[in-house]
Amino acid sequence: MVLWGIAGVALLIALAALASARRAARKLETLNQSYWELRYDFTRLRSQVARLDPEQVEEAPAPPPATSQVAFVPLASMKKKQ
Repeated sequence: MVLWGIAGVALLIALAALASARRAARKLETLNQSYWELRYDFTRLRSQVARLDPEQVEEAPAPPPATSQVAFVPLASMKKKQ
């Protein structure tokens, strides 16, 4: 009888976990869709602003200057020589 009770409680916990996982998946899908809609709207609005003010050129940030070169160091040269 105790085993049936444990099995019943385990089943209820499993169903609660399944419901929670489905809820989280639904929320994630909604957030993902909202993100892509906002990106689309941002790009569309940015292109509209560029059309309204074509003299304003948006410059991409320049990459940082390469001050030091990283050379390839083979692992064999890092082994301790005995």
